Amino acid sequence: MEFLAFIHWNVDPEIFSLGPLSVRWYGLLFAIGFLGGYYQGERMFKFENIKLEWLESLFIYLIVATIIGARLGHVFFYGWDYYSQHPGEILKVWHGGLASHGGALGIIVALILWSRNVSKRPVIWIMDRVVVPTALVAALIRTGNLMNSEIYGIQTNLPWGIIFERNGETVPKHPTQIYEALSYLLTFGVMLYTYWKTDLRNRQGFIVGVFFVMIFLARFLIEFIKEDQEAFESGMVLNMGQWLSIPFILGGIYLIVRALKRPPVIYKN
Repeated sequence: MEFLAFIHWNVDPEIFSLGPLSVRWYGLLFAIGFLGGYYQGERMFKFENIKLEWLESLFIYLIVATIIGARLGHVFFYGWDYYSQHPGEILKVWHGGLASHGGALGIIVALILWSRNVSKRPVIWIMDRVVVPTALVAALIRTGNLMNSEIYGIQTNLPWGIIFERNGETVPKHPTQIYEALSYLLTFGVMLYTYWKTDLRNRQGFIVGVFFVMIFLARFLIEFIKEDQEAFESGMVLNMGQWLSIPFILGGIYLIVRALKRPPVIYKN
């Protein structure tokens, strides 16, 4: 007996509209993620007696960097053939097209600038704290992808396969957005425990190393059952998302080993 006979998905990405403006699930979940991230960051800063005004500037750096980095990542990694011919489309973020690898690179650049201009501490110190709520934001963004009926997987006969009817699909596909969201939530839980329940938060680079390994290893593996995002990926042994994940995984392993070999660092405020 088929369980649920698969899931038929035809959710409207738009929640409601007010004239020319519309509120979409993706944007709402994106905003909720950042607000939840700010709350987590505030708890950490208070726990460590860090200046809260640092958090306010950090929040602005991260929002701008995430949007710009994710957009440029999509433009250069996945759609350069199109955008090189239509440069005016690059600014039209509302048409869709954000790449998580680009967002990650944008955040790293922003944290380097913030560390130099604001905290005057090594960038690895703030990275260990920022990546904790970032995993939660990533999970909510993938949930937004589900609401948009985008970035799903190949055909499956598993009972939780989803037929994305809004896209004209007639067969069930792997809900890879859900797989990724769950893996990111697991990463969030592991890092929360590490920060609040252990002293590993003082070993610089350990938490961000865990983030890179868990997030991008999950991404690498899930890509095997995900449909290609661009036509040029069809002949590749590993797709673009997998190639871009490998440096993060290797970097994460290096950071974990390095952190465990070095003594803890505790700053006095």
